[in-house]
Amino acid sequence: MAGAGRGGAAFAALSGAAVLLAAVLAIVAAGGSTAAAAPDLGCGPPTGLNAPAKKEIAQQLVSSAENSSLEWRKQYGYIEYNVEHNAAENRGYTGGLIGFTSRTGDMLGLVRYFRALHPRSRQLTRFLPALKRVNGTPSRRGLGKPFVRAWKAAGRSAKFRAAQDHERDRIYFCPAVATGRADRIGTLGQFIYYDALVMHGPGSSRDSFGGIRRDARELAPTPADGGDEVAYLNAFLDVRRAAMKREEGHSDTSRVDDAQRVFLDAGNLVLDPPLRWKTYGDSYEIP
Repeated sequence: MAGAGRGGAAFAALSGAAVLLAAVLAIVAAGGSTAAAAPDLGCGPPTGLNAPAKKEIAQQLVSSAENSSLEWRKQYGYIEYNVEHNAAENRGYTGGLIGFTSRTGDMLGLVRYFRALHPRSRQLTRFLPALKRVNGTPSRRGLGKPFVRAWKAAGRSAKFRAAQDHERDRIYFCPAVATGRADRIGTLGQFIYYDALVMHGPGSSRDSFGGIRRDARELAPTPADGGDEVAYLNAFLDVRRAAMKREEGHSDTSRVDDAQRVFLDAGNLVLDPPLRWKTYGDSYEIP
């Protein structure tokens, strides 16, 4: 997410991986909305979770939790209002393959980016003023059924799918991979970070990814700090589980207990198939 970060002078003295890491950590620490001003980060070399086969696994694992399906490419046109089913945690509309939401700003950023890719299309981008007005609230004012129809129609567009892929990587996937590499955790650990970023969002509050990571590091050092990888990842999952329990909409912790913890307990730090797990009572397998 875009927000308070380091100034340009500080970045000017850095180069290569240092720039990437500094930018990633700025995103992790920042609150606010996912405005288009956030840096467009690359995911680095095709290793760890960024290896093509492992990135495919990551999308399937997240889709099993977000969409109850391994067929993540069918989710671009998905949209639903108030998936939390309670007023206190209502994030407005949730849509797309990663669950972009109208309340938290990443849906607004996505549609803005789509406009940049497809400036002549008005079917969905005409709702940008309404998305801007409702940002930070669960309101449907100016959206409603016409917006839902436009979103579903855009889901059939190659440019809208490309926009979703871009924003998924920029906001969630690449920061997870880069921060995991900085902490010297492997493929599974990078996925654990990715799934936490998807659910909790970047930021520094107690229940955001940055807050969860901070509290986990107080319990167990990362490998970069001289700690044991398994011990640190268990601490991270413990802290994340507690954060999920504090929200009614996220209180089912099976995506941690019956998936990520299963892989960790099996010592599968490289996330190699076969993988078998359960999410929200449903069983899945990647052979």
